[in-house]
Amino acid sequence: MAYRLLADAVLLLHLGFILFVVFGALLVARRRRLLPVHLAAAAWGVGIEVIGGVCPLTHAEVWLRSLAGGAGYSGGFVEHYLLPLIYPGALTRGLQFGLAAGVLFINAALYLWIFRHRLPRPAGQGR
Repeated sequence: MAYRLLADAVLLLHLGFILFVVFGALLVARRRRLLPVHLAAAAWGVGIEVIGGVCPLTHAEVWLRSLAGGAGYSGGFVEHYLLPLIYPGALTRGLQFGLAAGVLFINAALYLWIFRHRLPRPAGQGR
């Protein structure tokens, strides 16, 4: 039971990381110190998709599920509703490139908005 709970916790952490990769620029708009952390996370997210790699969190979760005696992803709420978001069934190389492009586009748009509208302007300059 403990391994299954740990696997669920890793899955939730993985989902949180993915959301941070995609939408972390929104946090940067409020907390500028998160900028290098978010840029590194976004680079990792794009990179893992472009090279077709597997995130270490995936390996950790699978390992914990195997220790729990699991042979797949059937079971409770976490597996039923969150796993399809993190592990799409038809993940092809084209979809991976599309996901990477989506992350780049969303973050570029958010950072453009942040730097145009949220950064303080020098005195004497209007919008």
